[in-house]
Amino acid sequence: MELKKQFSDKALEDFKLIDQAVKEGDEQAYAMLMDRYKRPVYHMILKMVRNVDDAEDLTIEAFAKSFKNLHKFKKDFTFSTWLFRIATNNAIDFIRKKRLDTMSLDTSFTDDNGEAVGIDVEDKNLNPQEVAIKSQKIELIQMFVTKLPAKYQRLVRLRYFDELSYEEIATELDAPLGTVKAQLHRARELMYDLVKNKKEHI
Repeated sequence: MELKKQFSDKALEDFKLIDQAVKEGDEQAYAMLMDRYKRPVYHMILKMVRNVDDAEDLTIEAFAKSFKNLHKFKKDFTFSTWLFRIATNNAIDFIRKKRLDTMSLDTSFTDDNGEAVGIDVEDKNLNPQEVAIKSQKIELIQMFVTKLPAKYQRLVRLRYFDELSYEEIATELDAPLGTVKAQLHRARELMYDLVKNKKEHI
């Protein structure tokens, strides 16, 4: 019989937080998981997409998706491995769509347990699974939008659903580019709070 895989103390703490979050609906546990990994996930995505605003958007999506599916998490590997895989797959979907000039996608990242998290890229066309992921993503953001103050709702819809650039949004709303960026940044912060503190919104 194979010995149970050894996990780091941090990984074991994550498992405990996941149990608290899933079984007890502990909002603080969700917040702690996000605080632990928000920065490394953001930096990993930033290396992939090379754009601060897009990296912020994709980081929110990664946490929204992982928290929505947290009840399906199996402790066969670390939470960070699982989260990074969700984040990289989401970023790859974005990259394919935008056909960005990005880093080589055969790069792998190392999680807290020292395990390599590979990034697999096949063809450029969205397969049925990716189409499903895209619709899930829109569904997730749709749930957030209704919880945001009215003045941010149109901005978020233009950015996430219509997929307009910041410049296009500024033109559409006849607003200064700086204002659009500042308000979208604030909208993102509010969405982080929704993801982190209110599981029932997801």
